[in-house]
Amino acid sequence: MNNEVVLESADTLHGQLQRGLGRAARRAADTPGAGEYVLDCIRRDPRWDYQCETRSLYYARLLIDLELPVGPIADHLFDPSDQSDEDEQRVVLALRVLGDLVRLSRREAAVLLREYAEEGTHWFDALDELIELRDPALTTGLATLVAARCDDGTLADLVAGPPNPVIENWAAREPRIAAVLTAHRETAPAVRRPGGPGGGLGSGRSERSESELLDLARRRDDGAVAAIFELGRRRAPALLDLAEEILPQRPSRWGGAVCRALREYGPEVLPRARAWAAAHNGCEDMALRILARHGTRQDIPLLMSELRDALYRRDWSDAADPIEGLGRLRAGEAVPLLKTAWTESAYAFLRPRVLTALTRTAPHTAEAYTVEGLWDCEEGVREVAAHSAPLTHDTRVRLQRLHHDPAEEPEVRAAAATRLM
Repeated sequence: MNNEVVLESADTLHGQLQRGLGRAARRAADTPGAGEYVLDCIRRDPRWDYQCETRSLYYARLLIDLELPVGPIADHLFDPSDQSDEDEQRVVLALRVLGDLVRLSRREAAVLLREYAEEGTHWFDALDELIELRDPALTTGLATLVAARCDDGTLADLVAGPPNPVIENWAAREPRIAAVLTAHRETAPAVRRPGGPGGGLGSGRSERSESELLDLARRRDDGAVAAIFELGRRRAPALLDLAEEILPQRPSRWGGAVCRALREYGPEVLPRARAWAAAHNGCEDMALRILARHGTRQDIPLLMSELRDALYRRDWSDAADPIEGLGRLRAGEAVPLLKTAWTESAYAFLRPRVLTALTRTAPHTAEAYTVEGLWDCEEGVREVAAHSAPLTHDTRVRLQRLHHDPAEEPEVRAAAATRLM
């Protein structure tokens, strides 16, 4: 089976479904062939970023609205290629869709999850989905299989996290699972903060001078990270000099620490950020983040240029900071670019920022996007939309569904409930 994704045009229903747009979910019921497009998206995961983007609930709702069976998903999971394809991304989205179908009361999807957990190549992902459902009735009889297949390290990964009735049920039946669960509870890792024991600075970090901290930060060891964070806590100008030394180099843990520490700074670093942006000296990414969070209207042309360039290159992650900054500054001239980003972006995780920016810069224009956002694949979009979409008969019905949907995220349900009061 060919699982290569070809991203279709955003003008087509297929392309809109791939992007998880609300307009596609609203159109699908009235469009012949929409069901095959939905199934194609489940078989060929169209997400631009697997870690950040969500699609499973979006597609699960469409399966229900279009009254589609789970048989085609079973065909995909148990395709002969499953035995040879080592890439779990071939099946992860399909398994998550099945999990959300169970949450939406399509219990037959749980049978398929169990079958894949027992027989599929990427059985651990199915097992993880069953655990997330937190229903021991769906996992009866799997404790023996789990104990047989998992070594102690894998079992430790399974039992980590808050108490789960599925894990408790398995532990009551399998001594190995019970032992690992007990060990996990007894040896919960202590949280180590930068600069604490092992951090390299000890309790005297606040007594060191900025010059001493800068020398420690340049050593590139564990103590360097703690020194960087202490410089950031003080908002020391020396950290800006250190950024010019470290950020142009290849990515490293120390560069990441500098970026995190610079989040402590405010508008006082704008002159340096503007100089970095103009110099293109390797610090321009950090400069853009600072300008997005603290810039003034004089920075709008640069943010506009960066957004325009990112959209042209279709580098969707690079569009995030300019969108955030232009929205914060209520830059009305950015509205055409924001509308393009909403429609064209293959990175659905970008859309909460886009919708927030639109509601700030052009509230009347944003109304149509907030209505569409109630059907979006990203919970962040649905939450913003629930707070701000105009109340009509259609939006009230949708808000009711979001409020009462057990598969919906708590923040979205709460926003919908508040709006309906």
